[in-house]
Amino acid sequence: MKAGLSTYSLLQAIRAGEMTVLDVIDWIADNGGEHMEIVPYGFTLVDNPELADAVRDKAKERGIELSNYSMPANFVQETEEAFEAEVERVKQHVDLLHRMRIKHMRHDVTAFTLPKEQMTIEWFEANLHLMVEGSRRIADYAAQFGITTTLENHGFSAQASDRVQRILLSVNRPNFKTTLDVGNFLCVDENPLVGVKKNLPYASLVHVKDFYVRPFYEHPGEGDWFLTANDNYLRGAILGQGDLPMREIIKLIKQSGYDGYITLEFEGMEDCRVGSSIGLKNLKRFWDEA
Repeated sequence: MKAGLSTYSLLQAIRAGEMTVLDVIDWIADNGGEHMEIVPYGFTLVDNPELADAVRDKAKERGIELSNYSMPANFVQETEEAFEAEVERVKQHVDLLHRMRIKHMRHDVTAFTLPKEQMTIEWFEANLHLMVEGSRRIADYAAQFGITTTLENHGFSAQASDRVQRILLSVNRPNFKTTLDVGNFLCVDENPLVGVKKNLPYASLVHVKDFYVRPFYEHPGEGDWFLTANDNYLRGAILGQGDLPMREIIKLIKQSGYDGYITLEFEGMEDCRVGSSIGLKNLKRFWDEA
């Protein structure tokens, strides 16, 4: 297993102007990480080839592998022209990965923020053909570069384990897998142990994160809480200190034979460097104990 960090984990410091993406590489190397996932929030690379090259070269210099690139995408468009434009936009990011020598990508298939009526199974089924066609086009384009493209259980329409599998099996491409996020199943109120067990066979990369969980009838008060699909409350936590059964989840992953990249995503209210440092230590400790 290779433990690493998503740049998203340090977004608080990036947005405050306290760190750049190049500083994140140094931070990961100095705090025991082995790889970095790029999530281009707080900075962009697709329109900045000089920075993209600098990130690639800095990572090599510090011995940090660039494990994944995660980006938003939305193939559910109202017109064919808009759909084609979105496919071409995502292809530009595939070209960026090739330039940076990154071999793994996660793209969404719908908008992340959706009204309630677009979280339903009816809406999902009605628009599945667009999600599948867009994903298939990107997978086929990326194949020429040896890049694996993935769907994460992310975004309220394609977040439950069965819906992820529905898309994966319909796309039916050998280089189209899932980035398995152990915490995101809770966003659609699915037991994370169940979601992890079901989708591990399809996973080419794993995200770990932790949440505090409160039921819809117990308003927790102020803080960075957000609502699940069924109006329960979630808030990011330091890995191992929230309400997910993290030790059991890590045990499931290890016992499955998965031995690839595991990426920490910290989304808590604590200082992002403190939360990420403790989370990385806990991830390694839980793996060793599993």
